[in-house]
Amino acid sequence: MLTVGTKLGPYEIESQAGAGGMGEVYKAKDTRLDRTVAIKVLSVQIAGNPDLRQRFDREAKAISSLNHPNICTLHDVGSQDGVDFLVMEYLDGETLAARLTKGPVPPQELLTIAIQIADALDKAHRQNLIHRDLKPGNIMLTKSGSKLMDFGLAKLHEAGIIQGISGITRTTPLTGAGTIIGTLQYMSPEQLEGKEADFRSDIFSFG
Repeated sequence: MLTVGTKLGPYEIESQAGAGGMGEVYKAKDTRLDRTVAIKVLSVQIAGNPDLRQRFDREAKAISSLNHPNICTLHDVGSQDGVDFLVMEYLDGETLAARLTKGPVPPQELLTIAIQIADALDKAHRQNLIHRDLKPGNIMLTKSGSKLMDFGLAKLHEAGIIQGISGITRTTPLTGAGTIIGTLQYMSPEQLEGKEADFRSDIFSFG
């Protein structure tokens, strides 16, 4: 765990913000641009595995190309003193999961959220990225609209074939063919059976 004041390049840690599919998440300040960002520090399972790290780097580049108003932006990737990290857009709001604990979402608001997330998924799929862990906890509701976040389990889909190992969960070591990953309540049948996921898996979870 990083302490307040720790610097990773130009980024200064301000507080811990939670945990994601690939490691700890922190609120930080970009001292160059004077803006707040989110820093995700990679877990040792990814950072210490050359094969996973190479595949992660490739997928991070693909995720960084997802320029869409309803997708959390990846700003930067860095490494310092053995700490590998992602720098992302800091989202101020609440997750859809948190919103649902307060009661049902009004139909018009629900439709707005659904349209925005469907558009974000379409963008990701056109870039050959499959999210694979779509759930209310990975949708942030902000003043500017809904944001699809945490591509920690995302996979590249290349030439009709899903390539490589995507990432890890906090409880699952390495992921690959035959391994069940995702969140049980929202997983597609093929994910539950440990089979390869494709774009249709995201659509199932979305539904």
